[in-house]
Amino acid sequence: MNWILHFPTSLHDLLSGFGATGLVIWIVVCILAIAVPVILAVAIYVWWERKVLGWMHVRMGPNSVGPAGLAQTFADVFKLLLKEVLVPQKSSRLLFVIAPLLALTPAFAAWAVIPFDDRLVLSDINAGLLYLLSMTSMGVYGIILAGWASNSKYAFLGAMRSAAQVVSYEIAMGMALVGVLICAGSLNLSDIVRAQAGHYGLFNWFWLPLLPLFVIYFVSGVAETNRAPFDVAEGESEIVAGFHVEYSGAPFAVFFLTEYANMILISFLAATLFLGGWLSPFPASWALVGVAGWWWLFAKAFAFAFLYLWFRAAFPRYRYDQIMRLGWKVFIPIAIVWIMVAGLLVYFGIVGPGAATEVSP
Repeated sequence: MNWILHFPTSLHDLLSGFGATGLVIWIVVCILAIAVPVILAVAIYVWWERKVLGWMHVRMGPNSVGPAGLAQTFADVFKLLLKEVLVPQKSSRLLFVIAPLLALTPAFAAWAVIPFDDRLVLSDINAGLLYLLSMTSMGVYGIILAGWASNSKYAFLGAMRSAAQVVSYEIAMGMALVGVLICAGSLNLSDIVRAQAGHYGLFNWFWLPLLPLFVIYFVSGVAETNRAPFDVAEGESEIVAGFHVEYSGAPFAVFFLTEYANMILISFLAATLFLGGWLSPFPASWALVGVAGWWWLFAKAFAFAFLYLWFRAAFPRYRYDQIMRLGWKVFIPIAIVWIMVAGLLVYFGIVGPGAATEVSP
């Protein structure tokens, strides 16, 4: 494992003089440098979602608490944290408390391998893609345990619906990533981004040869995070919130945080795997706009995060049978076929690390 987050180097050099203790402190500092911005990004994202939905539905978004309503999300956070935590009398108390943490931990652990720039990544491991698959697939355990430990039939039914949906679309997402692996020839996320570099800017990125897999990956990401129009965890006929219906206060806030952290994570991953990550969409010869950097990754991720909100405002909810049919009978067969197409493209040298002359950022 190669820890290459080098900001600030002076602090790193100072702590390295304390041996193992200094190394532990440095790792904690690096983790907080990612975790804290993600938590703040979730708060701003919730505010932005309410504003966007207000604009699209021609109504007011948050506008009273703080300037432009910016403090409304933070007010909601404090409200949830100060509320009494109610635990059902006949629930499995230990699992009831652990379930939100099992859902939250993988959502934050996955950020360890996200490369923000050519030299800005917490852990540049060679099996980064495999690590991502393992982390994102663990979140379903928190969902199942939350529904089961509540000792409520409504919560359990919501957990079963949500778990079946997550598992189904996780398969489609995994197959879409196989196409990326074939074209890049590496499991390292930084190497995957570098494999998309070339003279032609955005036309060197994997979205073009892997367009069906690109669409499958992002739509499956929307479904995996239980977002509209795939939010069937909530039972409309039951008038309940799904697997977390028995949760209140801080545990409910943890589930809320997990959902939005996963949405931001999927947005960053889609930009990294298919849209060149930190690479500029313009050729390097185009002066300043051709310079690669973290700002390009954030701009691309913002576009995907906006699509989440657009989908919620524009599309009606699918029926459960439609959701499962889309995953099993449409996405998975298309992904299998396009994996073979990707293999042929690499075999004939049309795409892949050696298909285009790489340009240094």
